[in-house]
Amino acid sequence: MGCLVVASDPIGIAFDSVRHGRAGVKHFYRLFGSNGLVSSERLRMGFMASICSNEGPFCHSSAILNIGVDFETGSGHCSENRPARNTSMIEVAVYDTKPYDREFLTVAGGKMVRWHFHEFRLSAQTALAASGSQAVCVFVNDVVDAACVSELAKLGVQLIALRCAGFNNVDLKAAKARNIPVVRVPAYSPHAVAEHAVALLLTLSRRTHRAYNRVRELNFSLNGLVGTNVNGKTVGVVGTGKIGKIAAQIFRGFDATVLAYDPFPSPDWAVQHGVRYTALTELLATSDIVTLHVPLLPETNQLINARSLAEMKRGVLLINTSRGKLIETKALIHALKSGQVGGVALDVYEEEEGIFFEDLSGQVLQDDQLSRLLTFPNVLITSHQAFLTKEGLSEIARVTVENILKLEYGGPFAEGTIL
Repeated sequence: MGCLVVASDPIGIAFDSVRHGRAGVKHFYRLFGSNGLVSSERLRMGFMASICSNEGPFCHSSAILNIGVDFETGSGHCSENRPARNTSMIEVAVYDTKPYDREFLTVAGGKMVRWHFHEFRLSAQTALAASGSQAVCVFVNDVVDAACVSELAKLGVQLIALRCAGFNNVDLKAAKARNIPVVRVPAYSPHAVAEHAVALLLTLSRRTHRAYNRVRELNFSLNGLVGTNVNGKTVGVVGTGKIGKIAAQIFRGFDATVLAYDPFPSPDWAVQHGVRYTALTELLATSDIVTLHVPLLPETNQLINARSLAEMKRGVLLINTSRGKLIETKALIHALKSGQVGGVALDVYEEEEGIFFEDLSGQVLQDDQLSRLLTFPNVLITSHQAFLTKEGLSEIARVTVENILKLEYGGPFAEGTIL
């Protein structure tokens, strides 16, 4: 492709593409503000300009050019860099949004994505809000079942983008049947989740949450605040994906003995970090602390139940920052009452939908099991906030936007994100 660049004045330039298998059209790009001031030095500036085909009323193809301009001589050059698509903004309907979602997605999307933020959740009944959108962006409690997918397909939605790692709330078969790809953010910030798991354990084992409340009431007594060390304890890590591995490495930093269970072990990693893989039954029976880092699958649903709780070491501390349905809540309450479980720290809950992420402080909590859990002095609960760091939110937004832009510019989705 050839190109002639003419710098007619400091306000704008006009350039023509020379026919190269297609006709060119003239584009005008404004370079400076209304004052039109430029330096007398030889300025070379790079510009991106799309040269579109004029074969019909709409542009059908384009090329991105690198343009160099010399304002002293009025001459310049350009060369084709890479293919590009129409630069119109992509419309995306975002469900179950909070202020932090809007903040980070808006920054990541820049001028390439037009977000339509909705506080309500996605379901077959609310899918109509995605009308005119090319993609929907959903979270853990949105219900993207077969009926919802059908409605999205009718609206012409081309992508379902999960801004989370879990995908048990999406009917993947229905999406595939409708040719709607589903993407997720598999590792937005494994350090954030692993660190939160350790923070929960330390708070629980050292009773710092209770101490904090006491001191604010000017109660400086230490009675009832005796804790336990992590050092020297046996920690059982169930699931050694990215988050589980990082959690195990942190616990090794406490000089704890770390056991691990995973149906797909990583023996080289284990040797490197002094972690020993074992059967789940042995892990449960010998661990002082058990932390869960597995996805919710049919085979992991209620992995921790009455039977497995009975197999655990008496007085065990149980941590769950993965999925609420990994634990059978009724059985957990019974184990807490009997003393079989010495303490529990949860960032997720079996029936958290409609409760977590919401302010219910002015209401009566209708979930009897959660209400019962909150009465135990040795139970610590946070509302699914393990992911909630600046780093985690930035990565979620970056990967989500990267995948959404594939609708416009083509190419494969980000590695490991397609389901």
